[in-house]
Amino acid sequence: MKLKGIIFDVDGTIADTEEYHRLAFNLAFEEFKLDWYWTPKDYHELLYISGGKERFRYCLTQDIALKASLKDEEQFILDLHKCKSEHYRNFIHNGAIQARPGIKRLIAEALNHGIQLAIATSSSTANFLTLAEQIFEQNPKEIFKPIVTSDQIVNKKPSPMVYKCALAGMGLVAEECIAIEDTAAGNRAAINAGLNTIITTHTYTIDNNFDGAAIVVNHLGEQDQPFEILNDNKCDKSFIDIELLQSITTDKQASNHHKAYESEDAIIAK
Repeated sequence: MKLKGIIFDVDGTIADTEEYHRLAFNLAFEEFKLDWYWTPKDYHELLYISGGKERFRYCLTQDIALKASLKDEEQFILDLHKCKSEHYRNFIHNGAIQARPGIKRLIAEALNHGIQLAIATSSSTANFLTLAEQIFEQNPKEIFKPIVTSDQIVNKKPSPMVYKCALAGMGLVAEECIAIEDTAAGNRAAINAGLNTIITTHTYTIDNNFDGAAIVVNHLGEQDQPFEILNDNKCDKSFIDIELLQSITTDKQASNHHKAYESEDAIIAK
């Protein structure tokens, strides 16, 4: 089947954002005078939970005293997340965050081939738009259609809902598309929506379980910056391009992307 669409995750996929998210979380905790601090090790564990507000809820279950002191827990979570997002967007405005290798090249190639592009992220719309405008220097709504974020989807990854909504917005079926992800939760969400997946790892996700992915690499690669393949799949390419994505889409043996998982809400095994 011909490749007609590519669906991108954002954080850790389009840009290596996760360390800046961690720093922004800690700045928000300091501003709120909380006795919370997320080390890189802590954040590595927390990334198995999709969404900042969901991580706050989890941490409140561990901080019984703080939880008991809150008059309105949900409002506290919303206010804390708003503060964190402001700090994160400051990093973006300061030019600290750039696109990962191969992202701009692949997007340009896809558009030249008439391939539709979409976003499926657990990030907020405001965070994504701020990041994308900085990286691509144009209105991201002219590049990605649709843009599906946590503002529209209640059930976060590993639920496949965000990918199903992206597919519906594109007017395409899963067999015509491919997802590019960076986490176990994202990989599982895309696979459970029927998609083949390309995984680009980074410091926080390199040890994740990416069973079922068509190919796992350290980044998408450039002609002068080849990727490193991190799973058992073979490839004669040195960077991810449309030709490779098309071969994955048409070759049903390229991945076991129809592998069933026990439950959408099961804990992701490391």
